Amino acid sequence: MGQESRRVGRPTEHTDARQLLVSAARGLFITQSYEKVSTRKIAQEAGVNVAMIRYYFGSKEGLFETMVRETIAPMKLQVQRLFKDVTHKNLVDLMRTYYQEMSKSPQFPRLVAQVMNMPESQPQRQLVEKALDDVSRPMQEAIISRISADSVLKPGFEPRLCKFSFLSLMVFPFIAPSSLLAKHDIQINEAFLNQLIEHNIKLMTSGMLQEPATQQGSQNEN
Repeated sequence: MGQESRRVGRPTEHTDARQLLVSAARGLFITQSYEKVSTRKIAQEAGVNVAMIRYYFGSKEGLFETMVRETIAPMKLQVQRLFKDVTHKNLVDLMRTYYQEMSKSPQFPRLVAQVMNMPESQPQRQLVEKALDDVSRPMQEAIISRISADSVLKPGFEPRLCKFSFLSLMVFPFIAPSSLLAKHDIQINEAFLNQLIEHNIKLMTSGMLQEPATQQGSQNEN
């Protein structure tokens, strides 16, 4: 009897329902406006009871924030490595991780861009800013404040502009207008992104980044 009493109010579905809800929310929020995505619609898409949203996330806002955080979570580990030790390899690994994760949800960066263009008072913008804060601030500090001191850049390159170039190479393929991509016969899929990441790595290494051996030598001299 006591065991049954402790279960009162607890959803009975398997705990995989949590991930099903996050995946369903990601797909719906990417393709539809925040206001049009109801908790009932998310639950139907996930194939679970709508009560599970309140149980796991508290509300639609909580589910939205969780979806954003879990989508960018793999980048957070790379950012922590970059912040700890700014190297050629860590910068490249950050871009590679970003492409690999965004290839699973290629519309996600577009969602973030759309939300960040909303007024600051909008709750979904506040949620996205809160979720991105853990990743963007340390990355900016690492790239701006430490990249020159750690001899990652070739001489003559401005760190602030290199940061902008780096972010542009990462983000633009995912937020470029569909009409522009179609005009140039580009499809954002896994095969294209795999080619693009290798191209961008060569582009950065040939341009603004020191060769790994050169950077190691500079650090040893220091």
